Amino acid sequence: MIHFVKQIWESLRFAMQALKANLTRTILSLLGVTVGIFAIIAVFTLVDSLEKNIKSSFSFLGSNVVTVNRFSFGGGGPDYPWWKYFRRPYNNYSEYVFLKDKLKNAEAVAFFAGANTVIQHASNSYQGSNIQGVSFTYQDVYDLPLQEGRFFTELEVNSSRNVAIIGTKISETLFPGQSPLGKEIKMKGGKFVVIGLFEEEGEGIFDIASKDQSCLIPYGSFTKLYYVGNNGIEPSIAVKGKEEDIGMIALENELIGLLRVKRGLKPTQEDNFSLNKSEFIMNTIGSIFDVIGIAGWVIGGFSILVGGFGIANIMFVSVKERTNIIGIQKSLGAKNYFILSQFLFEAIFLSLIGGIAGILIVFLITFIPVGTLDLTLSLKNIILGLGVSSAIGVVSGIVPATLAARLDPVEAIRSV
Repeated sequence: MIHFVKQIWESLRFAMQALKANLTRTILSLLGVTVGIFAIIAVFTLVDSLEKNIKSSFSFLGSNVVTVNRFSFGGGGPDYPWWKYFRRPYNNYSEYVFLKDKLKNAEAVAFFAGANTVIQHASNSYQGSNIQGVSFTYQDVYDLPLQEGRFFTELEVNSSRNVAIIGTKISETLFPGQSPLGKEIKMKGGKFVVIGLFEEEGEGIFDIASKDQSCLIPYGSFTKLYYVGNNGIEPSIAVKGKEEDIGMIALENELIGLLRVKRGLKPTQEDNFSLNKSEFIMNTIGSIFDVIGIAGWVIGGFSILVGGFGIANIMFVSVKERTNIIGIQKSLGAKNYFILSQFLFEAIFLSLIGGIAGILIVFLITFIPVGTLDLTLSLKNIILGLGVSSAIGVVSGIVPATLAARLDPVEAIRSV
């Protein structure tokens, strides 16, 4: 075993010496691999960063959540039956209470409705705020990290108190340099006391309202400001599934059964509601970026192919130049695997150096600011780049290394 390790080490040393001795040739050979790995890893880094940013923009949909609405997320196209969905009934508060009491496969159930409005304090105003009236259980369905203050108490929600939780953008506009807690804001003529401040969420790649622009108030307080129901604002019912319910199949089936009972639908009647999973949008986004990822492989694949041929060509030249040395080594007792590993390691090193250079370029690019997009080179992509580089080295070097290992020592020594 020790003898084998020593021979491997000697192979590594010979390979490094050969690469140093022909530095210009080495640099030219690894350019193809560098460009190929750069193209692939750059595309994957961009795709991963875009996907992460877009999915975070849709984080308001929640995780493992089913939403009951009239319309389906996946609708559209000329054959979409809009007239059916428009005729469907709106969700109502009694359905929320019914589901909250009856559902066994749900972690939590929430009821909410939203609108855009102007929020004021003294002479300051914030336009385009996303105001939502929510049930007390809203905090159990959606993640609501607070920077300051607290969520509503059950008493505040049930008694429709005029209290509010606001986002950081609203706070900075209305109360610059101050804490908003305990201060009063105005919406639609109603006065509300701020009891909480959301943690800053930051901007997404799309112009979607984040928690930074949101304002939560109790659902009862919301109905004082807006008309909710048929021909008014459409409320939603959100149901959070249990972790053990993979795909939320059991929850979905139970929801359908209970809603049909509550709405008095006959067995022959079709559902007059849609169950929208947050995973639908996430999976759609993922499938789009899978296609972009394939395009990245195609783009980088051509460069890597050229780089692989370049390395193979250099290795053939290297074998030809060192035929005499190979003959001497074999006459002194060097085994075939020693010669094979010597040239194979040389090809792998050459390819790895090119791959590392490509990854390093991508890493440097991640420091360039690209608007709201946060470019991040993940460990997965680094490992992928090194793995592809190694594979190209093996494929490019195996044939020249095998030819070198099979050389006859006498004929090799006699070659000039």
